[in-house]
Amino acid sequence: MQAQASTSAPSALERNLVLTLKSAEIDAQIQSRLKQIARTAKMSGFRPGKVPFSVVANQYGFQVRQEVMSDSVQRSFADAVKQQNLRVAGYPRFAPAGATPAPDSFEFTATFEVYPEIKLGSLAGCKLERPVAAVTDKDVDNTIETLRKQRASYDKADRPAQKGDFVMVDFAGTVDGTPFEGGTAENFGVVLGDGRMLPEFEAALVGMSGGASKQFPLTFPADYTAELAGKTAEFNVTVKVVNAPAYPPVDSAFAVSLGVADGDVAKMRAEIKANLERELKKRVRTRTKDQVMEALATVTTVDLPRSLVDMEIGRLQETAVRDLEARGMTTKNMQLPPELFLERAEKRVKLGLILSEVIRQHDLRAAPDQVRTVVEEHAESFEDPKQMVRWYYSDPSRLAEVEAMVLEENVVEWAAKSMDVSDVEKSFDEVMEIKRT
Repeated sequence: MQAQASTSAPSALERNLVLTLKSAEIDAQIQSRLKQIARTAKMSGFRPGKVPFSVVANQYGFQVRQEVMSDSVQRSFADAVKQQNLRVAGYPRFAPAGATPAPDSFEFTATFEVYPEIKLGSLAGCKLERPVAAVTDKDVDNTIETLRKQRASYDKADRPAQKGDFVMVDFAGTVDGTPFEGGTAENFGVVLGDGRMLPEFEAALVGMSGGASKQFPLTFPADYTAELAGKTAEFNVTVKVVNAPAYPPVDSAFAVSLGVADGDVAKMRAEIKANLERELKKRVRTRTKDQVMEALATVTTVDLPRSLVDMEIGRLQETAVRDLEARGMTTKNMQLPPELFLERAEKRVKLGLILSEVIRQHDLRAAPDQVRTVVEEHAESFEDPKQMVRWYYSDPSRLAEVEAMVLEENVVEWAAKSMDVSDVEKSFDEVMEIKRT
């Protein structure tokens, strides 16, 4: 079916495309589909395939007409945008045309947006600080110490509480004499220094013994919840018990607990170092990529199709709801305001458009050997790397995610050639943003 089409441009990105469909061609398709249905139609009182055409038309006519009209409009729209070389962004909205059509035709208006033309800005003069770091024996020691603390056992201590102890407390807080939500608890356990509670709260418990009580003020940070930000609460706390930690020794049993089957401590340290090096490499890549993306977004101005921004907002809303569900929250009928995600959605859409243009202009395709290298790097941290490689290659969607990562790396490499790059010596903790006390 060949439809007539005319296009107008109300704005830089918006397009209105009027499709004119011939009534005779629509009717012919309807008749053809009804005849197909009649060949196999089953109705009470008739043998299969022997239902009179008039009965079939009466039963299925409206549904078939809707299907034919929808298919015809969609197909005519696809043909029209292809002929006019239009790159449609998002999904079109179809509606009957406002003008009265000729008696032998139907008119529909498709309203949609097109992808913008992107003129990439120059990265010359943009600074790129590339972290340079190495994993040292001290970093391995620090990691082992963290793993030991995670496997700590606790025994009652007949002494005042100190950092690292597990204490069980009852507490009640008030603001201006009024209790507030979350300000009261009984038999509440906290490891001092873990940061689960506000530092001032934990600090107030240090030095208290089992059975001791204390009253103290605490001012909530300015970035705390809206109800309590900046306010001062008065807390009454009773320490019920103080438990001191006992950490496992770094021996064969400890190595086995970390998955080293033969309990070889040296092998355990080597595996920990290899894992840290992989994490460090990923973080350096991420820090470098973030700077490149920020620079590209800064130097390039682009009109954003609202339809793409709305779609991205929808994806971010769904992700946020799933995250809340994973934390055990009830999300039935939850509606998260779109404006919460607008800025992030606009940034992601803008970067996506810019990256696509960079990749297109400079032919930065993801080569198969690059994809294979990334897959094998990811698989190294698993017990059976070969099985993980097969897992990636068994599903095109998983491989597509890796290809997207490779494309981003290719863009970073391309951009770095134009930017003012400096290597900055940093420690492992600085790159990983680990704060030790």
